[in-house]
Amino acid sequence: MEFKEDLDSMDDRRSDVADFIDLKSLDQVTDLTSQIHNLPCCIRHDGECQVSDYFKPKKTGVVLEGLEVEEGSFRGRRLRGATVPVPDGYRGLVLERRKDMGKGKGVEASDENSSWEATAKFDNITYWNHDSFPSQNDALMRFLHWFPVADALHKPVTVEDLGCISNSLDQKL
Repeated sequence: MEFKEDLDSMDDRRSDVADFIDLKSLDQVTDLTSQIHNLPCCIRHDGECQVSDYFKPKKTGVVLEGLEVEEGSFRGRRLRGATVPVPDGYRGLVLERRKDMGKGKGVEASDENSSWEATAKFDNITYWNHDSFPSQNDALMRFLHWFPVADALHKPVTVEDLGCISNSLDQKL
């Protein structure tokens, strides 16, 4: 996937790019910080609804494993959750498939050549569990632990790093 901030040459490069995301106008998108929730259920509705009229989570004042517990209910079932930040150096985005610009306006982008546009951004996400307290062992928390691992794996190795490793290996022998 390729990320582009400049769309001036998009039509020229469109045939070479499988997927891309328009990040040109991130300053102008809606900020949904503290409004993104990951619920443990499937909702078969795609559209607007008055969520705030029905879903009213509250802070409990309880902190477990460094997570501030929140409580709410959905369709009569108790939910317990926590709000966690998007890892440093990353950005949370809500993406929407864009209409295909190369084949005439109003035509949906094909699966092999998709164009996406950021419609909103967020800095944290609240995830919820049924009947159990949030924990560092929850799937979302385990997923977030991979960001520092990925950063370390893809960080360029410097001459100083190699020297430190070499010195430590010499000391062990």
